[in-house]
Amino acid sequence: MLTTPRRTTQHCGSPSCSRAAQELFSIDELTGEIRTVQVGLDREVVAVYNLTLQVADMSGDGLTATASAIITLDDINDNAPEFTRDEFFLEATEAISGVDVGRLEVEDRDLPGSPNWVARFTILEGDPDGQFTIRTDPKTNEGILSIVKALDYESCEHYELKVSVQNEAPLQAAAPRAERGQAKVRVHVQDTNEPPVFQENPLRTSLAEGAPPGTLVAIFSAWDPDTEQLQRLSYSKDYDPEDWLQVDAATGRIQTQRVLSPASPFLKGGWYRAIVLAQDDASQPRTATGTLSIEILEVNDHAPVLALPPPGSLCSEPHQGPGLLLGATDEDLPPHGAPFHFQLSPRLPELGRNWSLSQVNVSHARLRPRNQVPEGLHRLSLLLRDSGQPPQQREQPLNVTVCRCGQDGVCLPGAAALLAGGTGLSLGALVIVLASALLLLVLVLLVALRARFRQQSRGKGLLHGPQDDLRDNVLNYDEQGGGEEDQDAYDISQLRHPTALSLPLGPPPLRRDAPQSRLHPQPPRALPTSPLDIADFISDGLEAADSDPSVPPYDTALIYDYEGDGSVAGTLSSILSSQGDEDQDYDYLRDWGPRFARLADMYGHP
Repeated sequence: MLTTPRRTTQHCGSPSCSRAAQELFSIDELTGEIRTVQVGLDREVVAVYNLTLQVADMSGDGLTATASAIITLDDINDNAPEFTRDEFFLEATEAISGVDVGRLEVEDRDLPGSPNWVARFTILEGDPDGQFTIRTDPKTNEGILSIVKALDYESCEHYELKVSVQNEAPLQAAAPRAERGQAKVRVHVQDTNEPPVFQENPLRTSLAEGAPPGTLVAIFSAWDPDTEQLQRLSYSKDYDPEDWLQVDAATGRIQTQRVLSPASPFLKGGWYRAIVLAQDDASQPRTATGTLSIEILEVNDHAPVLALPPPGSLCSEPHQGPGLLLGATDEDLPPHGAPFHFQLSPRLPELGRNWSLSQVNVSHARLRPRNQVPEGLHRLSLLLRDSGQPPQQREQPLNVTVCRCGQDGVCLPGAAALLAGGTGLSLGALVIVLASALLLLVLVLLVALRARFRQQSRGKGLLHGPQDDLRDNVLNYDEQGGGEEDQDAYDISQLRHPTALSLPLGPPPLRRDAPQSRLHPQPPRALPTSPLDIADFISDGLEAADSDPSVPPYDTALIYDYEGDGSVAGTLSSILSSQGDEDQDYDYLRDWGPRFARLADMYGHP
């Protein structure tokens, strides 16, 4: 038995709903199976039905019991989504991409969150370049219009889009047609100051190596997309590590201002990279960045040269030995280097009659004698040419040593070639080496002679005379050291080596015991030529020494000490300490050798 259902939200429970429920559902009296009676269930009107069931025994006349049956209707896509308005008006800023412009509101009566409710938007017209896109907000089911490609006010000020909406799930065939399944979206573009645009970015060009200052590299110009705004562009460098380029601020003309070194660390694979800026003069200026890549083209500006002098010698016989392997190098990079072409100098035809050159590889050739040649040093001339365009060539001398060889192709001992000059040294180089050695030897001799003259000049004493002068013989004796009585003695070493004194600049110091009347020493007298004048000479010399205010008192009796009794030589007093010659015996001076013979003759017994 089917009774009146209870009323709930969006549930059937009113008397009219009970009657409707009885009209919509039926129950089998024997099995209790509930069935729909007719079409008319609508989830958007009533989503849940609460039915009360009654069962009785004895064919309905006995005892009874009741139960509830809850019937929930499943949603189907029987309602199409619709825009809330026929037209939407939005604004967008030019030159900006990846931003949202606005939202498009829709409504759908189907179950929220289900595929029957989720909206999908499509731009039907008005966007041929694909600058707009619409995505769905999963919470509100609204369409969000955004810009995927920057708009250009100067190209198009207004956009009129035709947009449609539909669900993810297909619409049921019996569903009513949506009245607002399409809408117009009008987008107004706002004008802003756009940055300049380089006509070609990055700009690639090439330049020959070693280009002189002032060489045109490129004209890296830009244009301002703000055609309705009168603005002026200016150019400047942002990155030029070698400070090699010069940019014209008004035109963007780029030229070199010096020669770029091929060894620059900023050359990567033969390319030089610089960055140029273009800026407008608006109140809020915009800047564009341009990359300039310059390929430095290799130029064939070096001729090949022979490598290091080849080791070894050539055998005098044509078919003996391996020959002489010659190599060449070139400062230019490919393709202006190898393969090299080796050739005997065409200016000397006789070389081709005696010598032959055979190519070994792209950089080496082998030299052999064509006929038997005499031993010794032979001077050849080779012509080397590279493979550049245009090719560079150079004629280079080569010295070759030829020797007599054995069967094994090795120079025999004592061969003339072993005594000849080294292979590969030219005559000019040998002359330069010998001249350098000779010049070095002359410089060494001059330095030695100058040092010798200085030493001789320093060896001269204050008193001039022969080496066997009497005063020198006396002064060669050292001070024997004094006792307690000899505390005021002077340093006699200064008397022996007067030139060793380091005299300061300015007037010489004055002695305290020197007479003030004689401020200047007397000029030296000529040496005596006869023994009779020696005594006068010594007296005058001692007097001059005592009166000289600029030297120590060489004449002092305190420099000689008492040597004690028992000395064979006795004591030696000052020469003028005694009153007469008869008080002393000077004959023993003869026993001291030839140097004291003069003193013995002067003061000894006749």
